[in-house]
Amino acid sequence: CGAALRNKGVQPVLDAIVDYLPSPLEVPAIVGLDPKSGKEVARHADPSEPFAALVFKIVTDPFVGRLAYMRVYSGTLPSNSSTYNSPKAKKERIGRLLRMYANRREDVKQVSAGDIAAVGGLKFTFTGDTLCDRGNAVILEAIRFPEPVIYVAIEPRTAADEQKLLNALKCLSDEDPTFRFRVDENTGQTIISGMGELHLEILVERLNREFKVWTNVGRPQVAYRETITIKALCKGEFSAQRGGKEQYAQVVFEIEPSQKGGGMTFHNAAPVDLIPHEFVAAIEAAVDESMSGGVLAGYPVVDVVVTLVGGAFDETQSSEGAFHTATAMALNKGLRDAHPVLMEPIMKLEVIVPEENTGDVIGELSARRGEIEGMELLSGGAQVIRGHVPLAAMFGYATDLRSSTQGRGSFNMEFDYYASVPPEVSERVLGSA
Repeated sequence: CGAALRNKGVQPVLDAIVDYLPSPLEVPAIVGLDPKSGKEVARHADPSEPFAALVFKIVTDPFVGRLAYMRVYSGTLPSNSSTYNSPKAKKERIGRLLRMYANRREDVKQVSAGDIAAVGGLKFTFTGDTLCDRGNAVILEAIRFPEPVIYVAIEPRTAADEQKLLNALKCLSDEDPTFRFRVDENTGQTIISGMGELHLEILVERLNREFKVWTNVGRPQVAYRETITIKALCKGEFSAQRGGKEQYAQVVFEIEPSQKGGGMTFHNAAPVDLIPHEFVAAIEAAVDESMSGGVLAGYPVVDVVVTLVGGAFDETQSSEGAFHTATAMALNKGLRDAHPVLMEPIMKLEVIVPEENTGDVIGELSARRGEIEGMELLSGGAQVIRGHVPLAAMFGYATDLRSSTQGRGSFNMEFDYYASVPPEVSERVLGSA
């Protein structure tokens, strides 16, 4: 046990880090990919090797501006020089290099293998990007972030704060890759999304405290998805006159479900004599657009493979716009024919409660469509309940748990996977969408 605020127990932790964790020289070389050949490239913790570093955090500092924290895996980087962002193929100018402490920062002239430092003024670099020597480019394994599962509408209390709010949200999304915001094209509302109620509550509180933007926030909404359950063949044909010119295009797609978490995948299997290569990019863009809003309630379509298998064109009448329209027509029909279903985020849940309240808590979770997968007795008479529960059923659970355990219960949950919504719940959701 310890408390950093009172400097209790900090020294044993630091001693344990020195004693038990490996130094950069004791771990194997980091392996990345060559951006040109795709082959694996090793970088050793050696200051004389080509420079390579991974940006793992972005922080908006009120005095210095946006700071990128990086861990240097190999080579040396001096201040007032330049480096290369390999995933984005952009040159970055390095101004000040800073060694960060709890409440102060120190300028350094260079950083080398094994160092952790911060650099300000980077234009293109965000969390997960690799900075490296341009002549020896490498892409280190990026950090993967889960998709947001909950969203709310947010607005400033005064119209004068509208631009201030958007600027503050941009800073927060730069810092936290699991936080997103967008302006809804249909309603004009600003929508923020994140990993849970508490996540968004903290970010809204930061808007008030750090950015001095006071806001009104709507009810939390679940980020549903749509998918298909059977394979379907769909055809779209567009023939019309636009601006005095005939337009014609025909496409044939095969759509089928893919494995969980597969997202949306597009393949082109159409012969060149049926669909020329110059139209494939427009068709793929139309597929992406169609899959961003499904046929049930306009939620994004996931876990589906779309294969272009055929079609027809006319040398004088076909255009990218005609193929775009034909694709949208085909997929709209195909999604309806493939038995679409609604999917909801399922959360991995862990509840710690006093043993005497276990029955009440399990009953409450079952009423929220939860599936209990195991329990474990802790010392001191506390019980750990583990399971899965739909996010849509968990709004307000913190209050209910406190009341059923006299304030002694606690829980944490994280996103695990998407699953089909039961028919009775689906009808309710689609009725209110």
